[in-house]
Amino acid sequence: MSDDYDPAVTSGFTEAELRTFSAFVDGELAEPERLETVARLAADARAASLVAAYRAQQSALRALCAAPSDAHGAGAPYLVLRVRRPWWQRVGIAACWVAVGAGLAVLAGALTQRLAWPQQQMAFAERADIAYAVYAPEKRHPVEVAAAEEEHLIAWLSKRLNRPLSVPSLQEYGYSLVGGRLLPGDAASPAAQFMYQNNAGARLTLYVTAIPNDQTAFRLFRDGNRRTFYWVSDHMGYALSGQLSEEQLRAIAIEVCSALGGRPDVWQ
Repeated sequence: MSDDYDPAVTSGFTEAELRTFSAFVDGELAEPERLETVARLAADARAASLVAAYRAQQSALRALCAAPSDAHGAGAPYLVLRVRRPWWQRVGIAACWVAVGAGLAVLAGALTQRLAWPQQQMAFAERADIAYAVYAPEKRHPVEVAAAEEEHLIAWLSKRLNRPLSVPSLQEYGYSLVGGRLLPGDAASPAAQFMYQNNAGARLTLYVTAIPNDQTAFRLFRDGNRRTFYWVSDHMGYALSGQLSEEQLRAIAIEVCSALGGRPDVWQ
């Protein structure tokens, strides 16, 4: 993957950092360095946005440039005889190829736009997963504002996200609110994280951030033994992360979506 993806995006990063981010996207980092990068992305919104851009570039290139493999290997050598065409034929052929190229450019642009939206979703799901991985194990400071100040917590994060927020109850699943914190989101807006914990000490986090698009979707993101169900509703992205089974986490995610005014029935 090219390290100079976009000068505007990559400015301010060293060549070593860009190589590390590129290797992270390609899955080429050793585990200690991968964990360091995960922590860096959780705390650095620009780095997280750059990694998301790398992933978008990777997906677009794979979609646009992938070619079917030849199952039988290379063919036998052959000789190509080229016939010299009259100049007027060559001009006509060139004009045809220009038209074809213009058409392909339009199709490529449309495909890139179609790829960009799922990639935006994937980006905020990855940020939610990273935030869970960083803060869920924290013993002394898992949140900035504790559940004892829930009213203040909601008012503060609602003001920072410029959107009225609410905290769904997960008591029926055995999880109580621990509190919440402000996190860096993408380049346009911050994010909020609410943390829950059960009697056994297991934790769930709900990540909330503004999303420019309003396409409702529901998907699962996995990283090791961590799972994140994420969806979009009314220009807000939500991601519920934890280490439960897929079935358990999905059931809670449906309940959370419904409590927040979403339409989980469209997921079925």
